[in-house]
Amino acid sequence: MDNNDNDNNENNNNDKSVNKLPFQFVSSWSPDKEQILLEPFNYLIANPGKEIRSKFIDAFDHWLNVPKDKLALITTVVEMLHTASLLIDDVEDNSILRRGVPVAHSIYGIPAAINCANYVYFLALNEIRKFNDPNMYSIYTEELLCLHRGQGMELYWRDTLTCPTESEYIQMVSNKTGGLLRLGVKLMQEASKSKVDEYVNLVNIIGIQFQIRDDYMNLQSEKYADNKGFCEDLTEGKFSFPIIHSINKDLNNRQLINILKQHTTSIDLKHYAVKLMKESGSFEYTLNYLAQVDQHVRDMIHKLGGNPKLESIMDLLNVKA
Repeated sequence: MDNNDNDNNENNNNDKSVNKLPFQFVSSWSPDKEQILLEPFNYLIANPGKEIRSKFIDAFDHWLNVPKDKLALITTVVEMLHTASLLIDDVEDNSILRRGVPVAHSIYGIPAAINCANYVYFLALNEIRKFNDPNMYSIYTEELLCLHRGQGMELYWRDTLTCPTESEYIQMVSNKTGGLLRLGVKLMQEASKSKVDEYVNLVNIIGIQFQIRDDYMNLQSEKYADNKGFCEDLTEGKFSFPIIHSINKDLNNRQLINILKQHTTSIDLKHYAVKLMKESGSFEYTLNYLAQVDQHVRDMIHKLGGNPKLESIMDLLNVKA
């Protein structure tokens, strides 16, 4: 018997072995299985936030006039990514509350929450396919890379107790918080074939304003305390804008950085940390910074021809002492 006959016999035997297996693999997926995977995601969207990113997209459409079907798809993609990123953020930050309710991973577990968030990232990418535009893929990939770079640096500073400079923090915020706003505007520009660079520059500055405002409110707003817990950034050990200013104002005073190190849940200790920041003028400094950024944004909006919807959003974001 030659080698070919041996090979044929071996292949036939293998085929028979496969046929004797007690199962047959069939590639299938069902709505029920999809629902199981998406439970953490659906739990979070059942408790909606301010949907500020969708409002920004609608406002920028005043200038860009994106076809309605494409605009709806862009809005969906950005909201999917935002919600998925919150699932991950809450795990990485050891958060307790999100929008006034327990975080998703406290109900569904950390593995399911992480898997769900990653799955939604790819579902959003799958939505991008509907544009049939290679540039959309590049925009999506670029901004998701920025998002993770920003988050990675924030985690590094927290976990190594390394206080960044103000400029380092602004760069991180531009990557992390500004990323999804920038993604929305870039996708809109691609859909409308707009070449106005100032739209991206504007949304970059708005992203910085949005995050620093959030930093301030986390430490000063009673409403934020109800939704996320009192001064949650202190428990997280996060180097936020007011905290960075206070620490760098007097590097010889290590009280605040040591409080961050504790990841404290003590209300009394948090009140003391807030007192330290007030004494260093950090909240006043933050408010002045926000006022300057707000004016710069409004000047840019005016130079671009005005935008009533965007100006209304800026009014809502304005923080009064």
